Amino acid sequence: MEQPPVILVGGPTASGKSNLALQIAEQLDGVVINADAIQTYRDLFILTARPSIADEERVNHELYGFLEATDSCSAGQWQKLALSEIASATAKGKRSILVGGTGLYLKSLVEGIAAIPEIPSVVRASSREYFKQIGKQRFHAELLSRDPVMGQRISFGDSQRMIRAWEVFEATGQSLSYWQGLPAEVPKLNFIMIVLIPPREEIYIACEDRLDKMISAGVLKEVRQLSQKASVEEIDPSSPIFKAIGYTELSSYLEGKLTIDEALLASKQKTRRYAKRQMTWFRNQFSGVETSLASNITILKYSCVNYEKIFSNIS
Repeated sequence: MEQPPVILVGGPTASGKSNLALQIAEQLDGVVINADAIQTYRDLFILTARPSIADEERVNHELYGFLEATDSCSAGQWQKLALSEIASATAKGKRSILVGGTGLYLKSLVEGIAAIPEIPSVVRASSREYFKQIGKQRFHAELLSRDPVMGQRISFGDSQRMIRAWEVFEATGQSLSYWQGLPAEVPKLNFIMIVLIPPREEIYIACEDRLDKMISAGVLKEVRQLSQKASVEEIDPSSPIFKAIGYTELSSYLEGKLTIDEALLASKQKTRRYAKRQMTWFRNQFSGVETSLASNITILKYSCVNYEKIFSNIS
């Protein structure tokens, strides 16, 4: 019996993706699987707008809040985890609904990803320690010397990608560009991709409203706790968790560097810019209405959440 298509729900932040995924999971007896890089961290429940505890009790939610602040998760690592969750759901007779705004995650699932060997934990740790010892500038110069291709591709300020390129070369003796150039391992699955791209002004209003509600929900306490944890455990400032929109600004308020109004204004501006970049990415990657981009995926694009129309196209 042919496996029903895996359902993907993507779009910009605050577009209603999580609620739509929840509704689909209830309608089709499914499992919601996270495809948002920052929602994988457990320390920022409110700031990352993770599904509520009540929502998680309605249907199973997987790959949310399983990482520590010191951890990182590449697209390849996430893909393996997601495929495992999809297989688990299928074995239980349930549909898989993946939802998130990290387009690279969704793209890796549909198009596959180069089979980069697993990097030993000792190499990961030593690479990060070396980065801390010699600093960003010298590290980038040494990366450029040993791996010119990746050294030129990666910007000076992208610490995570620099360390990733370094550890791959250290562990395999080959540039990350070599592994990325190999044929991708494409999952043998079919997909229905639902792209939500509401009018820009609606997204901007939703982003600002959500941030205001986060303040009422206690996000400042959450940010303070992570800041204290980072100080005690000496968490690398370049750790992906600190890229959560609003963390830097709200931390600055707690440190007395900004007023709360200044922090909120800066956070809202950054959220709007992020939403704009996401809309551009999803339009470019998943363009057209009900258009098949590949043999294994069908795209459904909506400017608003029309449950009746969506359900009629996926059930």
